[in-house]
Amino acid sequence: MSQLVSGSTRFIVLLMVIVTCGSECRAEKVSGKVVDARTGEILPCRMYVQSADGTWLFAKSSSEGGSAIKYSVERSAKSVEKHVTLSADPFEVEVPAGKVTITVERGKEYQPLTKEITVSAEGIELELSLSRWIDMPARAWYSGDTHVHRKLDEMPNVMLAEDLHVTLPLTYWVREAYQPAARGKLAGDVRPELIQVAPNRVIWPVNTEYELFNLRGKPHTQGAVFVINQRRGLELATPPVLPVAQEAHGSGALLDLDKHSWNWSPMIVPIMKVDLFELANNHVWRTEFAFKNWTLDLLPKSWEIETDAGGYTEWGWIDWGFKNYYAFLNCGFRMRPTGGTAGGVHPVPVGFGRVYVQVAGEFSYDKWIKGLDAGHSFVTTGPMLIVQFNGQSAGTVFKDTKEVAITGTAESRVPLDRIEVIVNGDIVRTIKPANTPTPTGGFSSTLSESLPLEHSSWVAVRCFDQPLGKRFRYAHSAPAHFEIDGPVRPRRREVSHFIERITHEISRNKGVLAAGELAEYEQALEIYKKLEATARD
Repeated sequence: MSQLVSGSTRFIVLLMVIVTCGSECRAEKVSGKVVDARTGEILPCRMYVQSADGTWLFAKSSSEGGSAIKYSVERSAKSVEKHVTLSADPFEVEVPAGKVTITVERGKEYQPLTKEITVSAEGIELELSLSRWIDMPARAWYSGDTHVHRKLDEMPNVMLAEDLHVTLPLTYWVREAYQPAARGKLAGDVRPELIQVAPNRVIWPVNTEYELFNLRGKPHTQGAVFVINQRRGLELATPPVLPVAQEAHGSGALLDLDKHSWNWSPMIVPIMKVDLFELANNHVWRTEFAFKNWTLDLLPKSWEIETDAGGYTEWGWIDWGFKNYYAFLNCGFRMRPTGGTAGGVHPVPVGFGRVYVQVAGEFSYDKWIKGLDAGHSFVTTGPMLIVQFNGQSAGTVFKDTKEVAITGTAESRVPLDRIEVIVNGDIVRTIKPANTPTPTGGFSSTLSESLPLEHSSWVAVRCFDQPLGKRFRYAHSAPAHFEIDGPVRPRRREVSHFIERITHEISRNKGVLAAGELAEYEQALEIYKKLEATARD
């Protein structure tokens, strides 16, 4: 497979349109290729093709060894994802005569391009330039998606088209309580061996999702948790959850919480000692937000989460996730942020929400996964956010340090709306971005902020693109931790919410779960009650 070209590179899409249209127009072939404008090298991409009447059309590879993987998922009339991911080979697509819209995208580091063409008897040859606005690997940052439901044999094509460096597809998917993980195997021969797709492009193939919707053949939702970076397959079933956590951590795997509002989430965080929290999760899409009522009954009324007549808004859902993460951090559960899409299930491209991990020196998967676990990272659905705390990476733990100097840059392909500094869940400083144009077509804002810290704290930075209507994109750094006078104190409303959630789950699961399984909820409840005694208003 062709190695992607780094640097401030420009790309060209060459479309050769040959049309013969008599008295009755028929579908005609559009042929083309995606090439590097500087080197002429053919490159992969994600492509959308839509005719004037709204019909979606899907390109194919015109090379014998090439690939074009169709993806077509709808959740509502406005939540539609219909594209192909193309290998680095020529393509072709059948189109009707008339106007056709073509959109080409490549992950987060390239400007997307939309072009309307008119297919006519004269034929068309187009050159569509697609520019890289930032080169993150050149700055030692490499992207990944930790929640992927695409088939393992599709992943090389998809990764290259989406400009991802690491993926961890879920090759085991458990949907029933008490079902051993091995019975949820989705792929054939899955070995704990790194799959090298291209230079600096790798797949770790042994990963498990426990997503429990049924118990003994009846609907009874518990929730979801991922075991990623497994060095051996799991045989264990859940509940209970603690044996899975012990086996996972004992073999070097990480536990990833995909959504904060699952029924069991407040329980599994302290009991399983979950490692990762998806600050960009699988309900955040390129297309319109749709799950406005999912777990709406669990929304904490005192947290000021934005809602409208249909439920919570997209910002409300994201803000709820942020505030849950902050609440867990305030309770002492230092989960590191990550990003996942559930590409393969939802109308979203793989890597739309992704995590960038800082890797010193030459890239390797082992360095990347260690950096993810250490919190040397930021999560994004659009902007790039490279920050240091007292000159150190995000994730660093400082002892007896009562001041933080935040430096770095926030960059985006469109102007930023605002940058915010978060301390223990509070927005303590809002910064107006400079939005200085860069030579490659992006916008850059320098960060240089100093803050005193009186008590133990965690500190993070987040930023937001200027919104288009009610849609926006964001980036969020991992936190740095400052240990000054004991543990960070949670807010009373945060602990009260977790206590309320756990109490409800104990009642809901009585007579359903066995005593030892219910005991995990009771143990979590005691943990939160002890934290309540230390809470601040």
